[in-house]
Amino acid sequence: MSAVELYARATDGFDERVAHAVAVLQSAASEHAGRIVQATSLGAEDMVITDLIARHGLPIAVATLETGKLHLETMALIPRIEQRYRLKVEVYQPAAESVVHFVKTNGERAMYESLELRKACCAIRKLEPLARMLAGSSAWVTGLRREQSDNRGGVPFSEPDDKGRIKFNPLADWSWADIWYYIATNDVPYNPLHDEFMPSIGCAPCTRAIAVGEPFRAGRWWWEDEKAKECGLHVKNAPVSEVSALGAPR
Repeated sequence: MSAVELYARATDGFDERVAHAVAVLQSAASEHAGRIVQATSLGAEDMVITDLIARHGLPIAVATLETGKLHLETMALIPRIEQRYRLKVEVYQPAAESVVHFVKTNGERAMYESLELRKACCAIRKLEPLARMLAGSSAWVTGLRREQSDNRGGVPFSEPDDKGRIKFNPLADWSWADIWYYIATNDVPYNPLHDEFMPSIGCAPCTRAIAVGEPFRAGRWWWEDEKAKECGLHVKNAPVSEVSALGAPR
């Protein structure tokens, strides 16, 4: 059974939520003309946002992080977006020297060894390239939703980040059913790994399928305590690098 068949269903207020998301994006694009970017993870939520940006002709750049550890299915979405929407996806990669040094010092499976090493890996592969992605921008757009986890239960439609930029979360009040109903009704491309019970998809070593009844993000860093399950991209005051003491270059 596909994710569309499993999850998509019409719910009360769906059209109003779509209209509100579009209004948030339109206002964001107007207020931050030429200085706003969608930081897409290429997950289902972000594919909805990219579709809305393209469908309404909004001047919002689209960019993603290529961590070096993503599934092939995730990477395959980049050319699909560019072909379908005629939008250029800017791709940011981690500094090769930092990755090589970290792996040489700590091994390919360092993320499983300790929370400190896993966060250090995220810092190299995600936080540092994100900083470059957002350099010069005054705002960015994410696919965060309140329903995703307890940690995200209070996500607002917009909020300042720790660098003074405004982070817009236009789907904050959308349900998982809303996401898939939109995908189904608008024929939005999506990662086929969602069909394999992976609602939240990150790097391949840190993502697994979830079982019936497990939380939405249970498949991310499943070996860690639930409260630790963030990479730092959406945590205020997260350091760009946590690796100087772990064998990576300063």
